[in-house]
Amino acid sequence: MKTHAKVVVIGGGIGGCSTLYHLTKEGWTDVVLVERNELTSGTTWHSAAQVTNFGAVQTMVGLKSHSIKLYKELSQDPDHPINYHHATGGIRLASTQEHMDGYKHFISLAKGMGVDFELIDAQECAKRHPLLEADEELLGGLWDPLDGDIDPAQLTQALARGARKAGAEIYRHNPVENVYQKPNGEWVVQTKNGDITCEIIVNACGYRVNEVGKMLGVEYPVISMEHMYFLTESLPELEAREERVPLLRDPRDDFYSRQEKKGLLVGIYEQRCKTWGMDGIDPNFVNALCPDDLDRCLDNMERVFKRMPCLERTGIHSIINGPITYSADGNPLVGKTPGLTNAYSIIGLRAGLGEGGGHGKILAELIVHGESEWDTWCLDPARFTGHANTEFTALKAIEDYQNEFRFHMPHEHRDAGRLAKTTPLYSVLKEKGAEFGTVNGWERALFYKPTPDFEFKHSFRFTEVDKIVAEEVKAVHENVGLMEVSGFNRYEIKGPKAAEWLDSLMCGNVPKKVGRVGLCYFLTDKGNVAGEATLAKLADDRFWYGSAAAAEYHDMEWLKARLPDCGVELVPMTNSHTILVVSGPKSRDLLASLSPRTDWSNQAFPWLTAKKVYIGHAEAMALRVSFSGELGWELHVPNEQLYLAYKLLDEAGQAFDLKPFGSLATESMRLEKSYRHWKADLITEFDPFESDLGRFVKMDKPTFPGKEALLAKEGKPMRRKFVTLVVDCQHAAAHPGDSIYADGKVVGTVTSAGYGYRVNKNIAMGFVNPEHAEESADLHVDIIGEQHAARVVAVPLLDPDNALLKS
Repeated sequence: MKTHAKVVVIGGGIGGCSTLYHLTKEGWTDVVLVERNELTSGTTWHSAAQVTNFGAVQTMVGLKSHSIKLYKELSQDPDHPINYHHATGGIRLASTQEHMDGYKHFISLAKGMGVDFELIDAQECAKRHPLLEADEELLGGLWDPLDGDIDPAQLTQALARGARKAGAEIYRHNPVENVYQKPNGEWVVQTKNGDITCEIIVNACGYRVNEVGKMLGVEYPVISMEHMYFLTESLPELEAREERVPLLRDPRDDFYSRQEKKGLLVGIYEQRCKTWGMDGIDPNFVNALCPDDLDRCLDNMERVFKRMPCLERTGIHSIINGPITYSADGNPLVGKTPGLTNAYSIIGLRAGLGEGGGHGKILAELIVHGESEWDTWCLDPARFTGHANTEFTALKAIEDYQNEFRFHMPHEHRDAGRLAKTTPLYSVLKEKGAEFGTVNGWERALFYKPTPDFEFKHSFRFTEVDKIVAEEVKAVHENVGLMEVSGFNRYEIKGPKAAEWLDSLMCGNVPKKVGRVGLCYFLTDKGNVAGEATLAKLADDRFWYGSAAAAEYHDMEWLKARLPDCGVELVPMTNSHTILVVSGPKSRDLLASLSPRTDWSNQAFPWLTAKKVYIGHAEAMALRVSFSGELGWELHVPNEQLYLAYKLLDEAGQAFDLKPFGSLATESMRLEKSYRHWKADLITEFDPFESDLGRFVKMDKPTFPGKEALLAKEGKPMRRKFVTLVVDCQHAAAHPGDSIYADGKVVGTVTSAGYGYRVNKNIAMGFVNPEHAEESADLHVDIIGEQHAARVVAVPLLDPDNALLKS
């Protein structure tokens, strides 16, 4: 066994073997995998192993498409064929109009990745799957022509074989006993058969993820759920057919089905589900299963039998009940582990077999190149912060399991794990009628209900909520509004080298004058957009750094990785302060009434400046910036004085017609200004020039991360260009992922969309092929299965001269 390697992968299931395989494809061959038992002896061996193209975001569609292509290639090895039922086809059933609307959106989203789905009616569903009972509730289904299933053990062995052939080594029956990091950053993996020193480690330990996590001092937001499926005896209907029946997935009845020989494999996502291994896992649980417990599935099975009556006429051959892993949001954790150097994970693989090829590709690209061809935020372990403990993860995993085939509707924030992070204003805003959503665990008001019994109905179409949002926007535009922004990511960066260090990181100018505020961007080494930050210079050696709430761990990791040995200190402030936004034409008058010793005039307190102020006797750092595009200020208030500041503003505001507003109103207003959201419009797939942020890039700076990559691109055509569109559609807005068309061909993808109530226009933003990015270009946007005329417009639509912001 080697004593040194560049990478050690711990775990020999689909995740570990795929990572090892793809590392060799990237040219790294000094890589090893250690497995405590045999390959596939954890969850992989009992996987139902369905291989679908369906994904909720384009990155997931891309990695699944890669998996399908890879598995097909591997299965055609004449010396080692794999039992892969490729392109059997599959149907996701629809029993509500919301299902049908969602499927139309996913068809559009997938087209942007070159993947074709088809929406079929109930009769066609029954025609393509003769064992299906098309009752009156069945409206139709989503057809995936490339859906199929694969032998999990054969696939994993094929990946292992390919990795070994390229030079990788695999050590089976070699459990890891401890892992520690040396002062020089190298990792030592202590195994039963000896130590291996390496530069990089990968946790691919399946349901034993937190056993290795404990060695690393990390609690991963991953737990296991018991999951049952059963295999039936042969069915005469299948014995009489040569071709296989399609796969089924049913969000109403919580089951899936595929053919297994001449019978069926039927999996149940029961509501009375169970977590597994929460109090530890027997070391001897290898190639093992949990006890059968079909009783807890009886409610589901009665409905399943109605959907597929053939099941009433056959017996159950065997039952499989084994653990599968879930993260706190259902998506895997693939990427760098926050808080550790050179440590990565590929864990929480709920649908590991179907997606594992793509997950391994992404992780190998991240390890070797620092980024993938796709933006990987939906998989990034840094998307979870301190609230995602084991108990929180269990609550979310149960909820996700119970909603396995029910996709999230627009603005839907489910109930499990709520109140993980609240400010002192939560109960106050709740009493005022706030409907809350969450961002990074923080409760944040979406809008304010007109009556206590108002029901928030989620839809891909405009609803009564849009009328409420329009009224909130009107109040901000005509008078003054008050909004709490909880969880805003904030650091104090100080020290004698702070200014010089920040300037070396940002691709544009950092504020030079004390009291000034600037919007700055930082890039990946390949020159793509990594992040956005608001920097306020409070003293020559002191800055406040602010960014999206979701970016808390992401930005801290990026900054810490580049932190000098001395002269700069980072102080987290996300949990100590909260923002109160005061915005609208009467905002100056309201603030002056409470803070008379501060000169709030335009001359004394111009746009893009920061000052320490007092709201009554509550201290605040006031930044004159406004995401709404109106005259306004952000008041950064210590949490111990947050209620005081809010109460004073709320009471004094009645004389100025003050109204509360939520994040949905802000979303509408920022679209009218073409302001971007991180990880919606700002992604690592495009550079700042493609993202229409060239004005924030100073190529004459001596250096900044990504500059060399940008210089290498000079003179080369852009991949895509960011644009704002006005769409001719009255019944719905577009949604992120919807396709943009020109002459019947997909030429781009929507990143953000909504209705602009101040300009009375349906707005979409997104990336299009450069030849279609010119102002007034005629395009079409796919909204709920129909193409609507759209045109590229000059930005911003509202107040292009920023007169409101500067008033």
